[in-house]
Amino acid sequence: MHFHASGSCLRSNGKPRSLPYPLDRLGHASPPLCAAPSQKHSGWVNAEQHFEGVHCVLMALTLARWSGLLVLVLTSSTWVAGAQVPSRSVLEHPFVRQKAKAGLDLLYDMRFAEATVHFEEVDRRYGSHPIGPFLLALTTWWEILLDLSDTKHDDVFYASMAEVIRRSDEILKLDVHDFDAIFFKGLALGFRGRLRSNRREWILAAADGKRAMNYVLAVAQSDSINHDYVFGRGLYNYYAAVIPERYPFARAITPFLPKGNRELGLEEIKRVATKGHYVQTEAAYFLLQIYYVYESDYLRSREYVELLRRQHPGNPFFHTIDGRIHARWGDWSSAEAVFRSILERFKTGKPGYNAAVGEQALYYLALAHMSRGEYNEAAAFLLQLEALSARLEADTYFKVMGRLHQGMVYDALGRRKRAETRYRQVLAMKAWGSSHTQASRYLKTPYGKIP
Repeated sequence: MHFHASGSCLRSNGKPRSLPYPLDRLGHASPPLCAAPSQKHSGWVNAEQHFEGVHCVLMALTLARWSGLLVLVLTSSTWVAGAQVPSRSVLEHPFVRQKAKAGLDLLYDMRFAEATVHFEEVDRRYGSHPIGPFLLALTTWWEILLDLSDTKHDDVFYASMAEVIRRSDEILKLDVHDFDAIFFKGLALGFRGRLRSNRREWILAAADGKRAMNYVLAVAQSDSINHDYVFGRGLYNYYAAVIPERYPFARAITPFLPKGNRELGLEEIKRVATKGHYVQTEAAYFLLQIYYVYESDYLRSREYVELLRRQHPGNPFFHTIDGRIHARWGDWSSAEAVFRSILERFKTGKPGYNAAVGEQALYYLALAHMSRGEYNEAAAFLLQLEALSARLEADTYFKVMGRLHQGMVYDALGRRKRAETRYRQVLAMKAWGSSHTQASRYLKTPYGKIP
């Protein structure tokens, strides 16, 4: 058995005896959002719905809400119907392998300018090939990913994907089976659909998913020995097996898709994470998400987040996940240490540690203090969160949840009038998960008084 400072207990296989927290908007497990972790509560602000917008699910073609995962899973494979991987593929050229890999490693460390230098070299050498604009667009993609509430980069990203598709189409006019053209067109459709699903443009996202599927549904039949090329097949095998179990209504369309295999999928993704060239980091990240969200395996989650942190210590995305894993399983001492480090990097202007990352740190630091009944300290962090989130007009997740927790803290401190004001503010804001339900409940019965 494994014990944490909080007293939580794990089985020997790393799984918790119960799943203590719902998922937050980025797909990472979040602590109870209606109560401090140390107190009993009758409901959670469940933001699990937002995971599917970022990390999508397989069934998006019919179920538009999950369109992101379809296009991501299906376009992560470089095995395409009617297209073998020829030796002349740009992906096999030593120059591309060296430059693209170097750029990707820099990209994951938030060294965008240096990564761009490598990607531009590839684009100059292959001026009419879709690989150049695709690689260059990845820096924009990471700027979007680090703050999904900010849409200022969307148009640039969409334009880049349009250029990838245009170049691919020019090649396909000459050879409809050209591997690179099909692969990169599928990727462009996939990433565009992924962003559209983030923006809740479900119909457009599903349309991209359908077009992408026309190119790469044959992933399940691939037998390539190239480690990178089995990534999509591994994802498909895993999610095709797991999604129908997690979302029973998705079973309506599973008869029309190839069957999945959970164990084989995990084996293939692990193979890519250890032996892949281009997508090692992506494979490790997906394994982290799988063990975190679907398998609820603490030890495996720690294994992969620690791997990613060692490889890319400057990546704020992996850094915040590190803290959230500690928070999910009730190790608030470790979570607090991680988020204090994140907050310090935000305050000192470390690359990638933007205001959105700072919001997360402040929010989780407040929850850490609430877990110990330190409500004055929690209130201080929540007020900082309110000030930071005020930069945006939109009612973002952390803005709303920070306001809700202000009310809870004020109730705990006996400041009922202030608490009621915060709950009414939450009701006037955008609903995230059950935020409105919780605010209404605490207006009727003060937080901490509900049995």
